[in-house]
Amino acid sequence: MSLLEIWKENPDQISEKRVDQIIGFAGDGKLGDNKSAPAEFRAFLEKVPADILEKYANDCLVNTFADSGLALQDIVNEIARRLGFDVQHGRYRGTQNAIGYDGIWTDPQGHDVIAEVKTTDAYRISLETVAGYRNDLAGDGRISEDSSSILIIVGREDTGDLEAQIRGSRHAWDVRLISVDALIRLMKTRLELEAPGVAAQCRSLLVPREHTKLDDIIKLVFSTTEDVLNEESPEMDEDERSEASEDTESEKVKPMSFNDACAARVGKHLGADLTKQSRSIYADSDLGIALTCSVSKEYVKQDFTGYWFAFHQHQLETLREAKNGFAAFGCGSPAQIAVFPLEFFETQLGALNQSHRERHDGKIYSYWHLIIHRYPDGKWVLMTRAGEERPDISDKTVLEDGD
Repeated sequence: MSLLEIWKENPDQISEKRVDQIIGFAGDGKLGDNKSAPAEFRAFLEKVPADILEKYANDCLVNTFADSGLALQDIVNEIARRLGFDVQHGRYRGTQNAIGYDGIWTDPQGHDVIAEVKTTDAYRISLETVAGYRNDLAGDGRISEDSSSILIIVGREDTGDLEAQIRGSRHAWDVRLISVDALIRLMKTRLELEAPGVAAQCRSLLVPREHTKLDDIIKLVFSTTEDVLNEESPEMDEDERSEASEDTESEKVKPMSFNDACAARVGKHLGADLTKQSRSIYADSDLGIALTCSVSKEYVKQDFTGYWFAFHQHQLETLREAKNGFAAFGCGSPAQIAVFPLEFFETQLGALNQSHRERHDGKIYSYWHLIIHRYPDGKWVLMTRAGEERPDISDKTVLEDGD
């Protein structure tokens, strides 16, 4: 049984293991360039939550073991993949006939980042050697020297000596430096934000640039703030307020956050192994499934219980790009989830109210207002605009206890 199969059967037990124990379950149980373990270990890393990646990185840095540096290399490459880079894994150990880079990270615009991963900066790094990897890759035609750079990832934040070494070298304009902890924080920031362009802004911070102009950094800060505000204060019109709750104004400032639990239940229902892509987007690349997962608290009225959601244009575009797209809506808790296949969901969008807002960058973004009612007789209804058909979604779309 492969490591990934063990994870799917018993994720709770696997989650408690240290990373060196995990590697022991993979292939021949040892990382190496001619071993079977790396392929299984990397496939496993693609599926685990970001918090487990962080745990494994800490295992490599705090509880060092024989191959901790090799494991950290794979973990860092997986973090890069979650930031939206296309990742080519390098060798664990260089040889005379092979270029010894740790990873090549290519962004959607075609810029290549040559990654060099170090568990510590206690020993002086040869920038000439790392720069040589870049030159050799360019010479082989695998990257372009004009659209590539070097990123050194180290396992500690106190990197003053290494920073001085980089600044004093002739490669200063081609090299950037980041700690593993900061890289993890960048990944988690990207996973918790929804604003279009955030992934590109996160990646851009890892590429050398002259920071006299701070626009890109400020854009990321604004995107973070804007995402929080959009989550906490979506607008309703008067009719929607009455259909949600008399107390909507005071309730809506308390955002719910059980998206991950809902996505886990929907993944089980679909037979998919979903990995988080952002706050509300999950995917199983093997099955070509993309899932958006929005959640709402309960708004209780005398005749029904209501749930209100905002569904965004960029979420729709994500579902359209997938082979199989689903929109899920957690109704009060992970025990009640409406799941709409994209084919059905798109037919309903024209009957929903829509809002348009201006972003900090002047661009307009749009979202639909989606309201679901649950009635005492067990009936679930998608509430469209007045005069539009309001479909009964009880049978095929709502998962309750026991599925």
